[in-house]
Amino acid sequence: MPDFQRFAAIDWSGAKGRRHKGIAIAVCEAGATAPVLVRPGHAWSRTEVLEWLLDEAEAAPTLFGFDFSFVPPIAERGDYLPGDETPREAKGFWAYVDACSDDEDLGAASFLERVHRRHFYFGAADGVKRDYLHHRVCEHAFNATGGGKASTLYDAIGAAQVAKASFAGMRLLNRLEGRVPVWPFDAIPAKPTSAVVEIYTRVFIRLAGLSGRKVRTLDQLDAALTALGSETLRMTREPNDHETDVLIAAAGLRTIAPERPYWSPPALTPLLARTEGWTFGVL
Repeated sequence: MPDFQRFAAIDWSGAKGRRHKGIAIAVCEAGATAPVLVRPGHAWSRTEVLEWLLDEAEAAPTLFGFDFSFVPPIAERGDYLPGDETPREAKGFWAYVDACSDDEDLGAASFLERVHRRHFYFGAADGVKRDYLHHRVCEHAFNATGGGKASTLYDAIGAAQVAKASFAGMRLLNRLEGRVPVWPFDAIPAKPTSAVVEIYTRVFIRLAGLSGRKVRTLDQLDAALTALGSETLRMTREPNDHETDVLIAAAGLRTIAPERPYWSPPALTPLLARTEGWTFGVL
């Protein structure tokens, strides 16, 4: 089993521009100490996150969790973008997205808005939304446990939607090739090393015993951290939901990382490990 010394959760953003208030990062050490926010109040760029990750990955064996979909679904329809010629495995697709996107700061709006526009739902003019609701095997698995309706990577309405964030994230993942392994697309060595996984912050909110989609009060945050075996965080203000998402997720990563079943979910086949991946924490 991987032996990590630190656990980091990143709430990502696909918004246009160079700085993004929607990005938040929290880190906790092995043990039970409370997670802490990294540069609280800072408006991160995506490029800064990449540089920070590479520095931290070298400094100590760290498990990094990103809250975006690492690749579109392919098992349902046989292609990521049916009818268009694209790679059919995740790593090749990341490189393709990166090469096709000319946006600043690892953005990928141009990929959705111009390069492959017909595959994405931007509003009623595109027809019936349900025709775009395609999901990966891991999302179906999460929904089957009562997790709720997972977002689809083809819904591109608004900057906060998972589509823009995910395709921007694929550009970052492409830059990690050969530098930091990305599970399950790369094997994670048993020796101390850093690694990147996909997370869904609602998984950890549920794991903490809370029923809502978001946590927006200090009392709820403290309750979640306690349920995850963590010391509570001494904040003098009410947190926002970007902050609570990453604080709870960092503590949640620390809780489940030593558990073998989370690294070997029953439905994760070798083919899915190359093509669709998996959300860490979903069984």
